[in-house]
Amino acid sequence: MYKRLILNDILKRIQEPRQFIQVLIGPRQVGKTTLVSQLLEQLNSIYHFASADEVTLKDSVWLQQQWEQARVLLKENQQVLLIIDEIQKVIAWPAIVKKLWDEDSAKNSNIKVLLLGSSPLILQQGLTESLAGRFETIPITHWSFTEMQEAFGWQLEQYIYFGGYPGAASLIHDENRWRRYITDSLLETTISRDILLLARIDKPALLRRLFYLGCQYSGQILSYHKMLGQLQDVGNTTTLAHYLDLLSAVGMITGLSKFAGQSVRQRAASPKLQVFNTALMTALGNYDFEQAKTKGEYWGRLVESSVGSYILNQSIYHQSKVYYWREKNKEVDFIVQRQNKLIAIEVKSTNQRMSLSGLAEFNKIFKPDHIIQVGGREGLPIEKFLQTPLTTFLA
Repeated sequence: MYKRLILNDILKRIQEPRQFIQVLIGPRQVGKTTLVSQLLEQLNSIYHFASADEVTLKDSVWLQQQWEQARVLLKENQQVLLIIDEIQKVIAWPAIVKKLWDEDSAKNSNIKVLLLGSSPLILQQGLTESLAGRFETIPITHWSFTEMQEAFGWQLEQYIYFGGYPGAASLIHDENRWRRYITDSLLETTISRDILLLARIDKPALLRRLFYLGCQYSGQILSYHKMLGQLQDVGNTTTLAHYLDLLSAVGMITGLSKFAGQSVRQRAASPKLQVFNTALMTALGNYDFEQAKTKGEYWGRLVESSVGSYILNQSIYHQSKVYYWREKNKEVDFIVQRQNKLIAIEVKSTNQRMSLSGLAEFNKIFKPDHIIQVGGREGLPIEKFLQTPLTTFLA
């Protein structure tokens, strides 16, 4: 559903008069290259495609060579689309893109440029520092339950356990093979190529252990000091917070801040760990699909993390912020804020009657626009919530 909307959006932008560089930003294996293939089928345009996704970084000469090939094609065509995949792997790419784009703009050359990248934090730095006023970003996120259901016929329990990686969908009937794909081809590649290769990491082993810890404790609030204790490291909390930001930037795990109405207090509070895709939890976990469904506490954390990942990915599309809230023994799983709209969401994985005192207390203090219970005997069914756009509540 969302990918179709994005494809239509890209088509519309590419067909407009040459104005901006289009930048598709999103984690690995969420369909960026597939979207481009579908775009080319519908656009029926002359194009040049090149990928910088190799173990070693590409240099600026390589990028200039790709651009020159597009210029050669333009001599015999009215318009050319230049597509560079994994642009963040090119050394000093923002300055080179700016130079070449400005040269073509001065000549009124009709070269449309589409850049793809899987390291949002690094990409955004380059875009805002060197390419201000020259680009538009299009976020591509992990697949939703609706998308996995439409593409592969998945049921809710399959989505909760196997998550939203379309490239791994065909492997779920051989779980050992599925796990190897997730861990070797996806997780390890993301850490080694999108973080360690591109950012200064003084303690790479600590970053890896933090990632595994985040997957293990997804859905739980954990202070940075407790994390350091779990990781058996004497590092400082600032380093840990920075590493968590990097893992969040590549769409793996994040630390939700506490909602308090004051940004200083939000940052100072202990983060709530949350994966962007439940496959990150289960591929590294101890239970297979059938076993996981019988483990009440573990399955409950998967359900909450599945809802949380949907909220997180939706928030990227709709530019909203996601928090948690807790005061003493009262807690609300997710708080979503966009401009003047506020939503409180509590997740229940069983049909047992459970206290909703956290929602009641939050409502009394902050007066949110919507209070939503997901799951449970009286709540909105989990399947229905995962099929409902977040904008339904934010409108």
